[in-house]
Amino acid sequence: MKAAKIIGSAPILLVADVVASAEYYRDKVGFAFERYWGEPARFCMPRRDGHIVMLSQVEDRSAIVPHYKVVQNMWNIYFWVDDVVRLYEELKDRGATIDYELCEQPYGCREFGIQDLDGYDIAFGQDLET
Repeated sequence: MKAAKIIGSAPILLVADVVASAEYYRDKVGFAFERYWGEPARFCMPRRDGHIVMLSQVEDRSAIVPHYKVVQNMWNIYFWVDDVVRLYEELKDRGATIDYELCEQPYGCREFGIQDLDGYDIAFGQDLET
């Protein structure tokens, strides 16, 4: 019997304002979304290149704890990309908040990071061998 296969995943970020966060991911990071869930809006699933980031609004902002506050220099999401230089230029042009500039890491990736409205660090990297 053939084993079941995982075909995707989606990180979930707790956010203070789902509408503002979804608009940031759309306008600054190039994601798109079709709708919000809840009345008023409480949940959204922005998507880019087949990858989804789930955004869930919380009542209590203290529930929002970016990973770097727990483990130094730790991201909440890491995306591997096929052209990190081009994506870096795109997100800079869009006005995304650059957390750290394009650099080469000792673990074999060229990468950069952004920070979203809730302080989450999102990294984009490309293997140096590709």
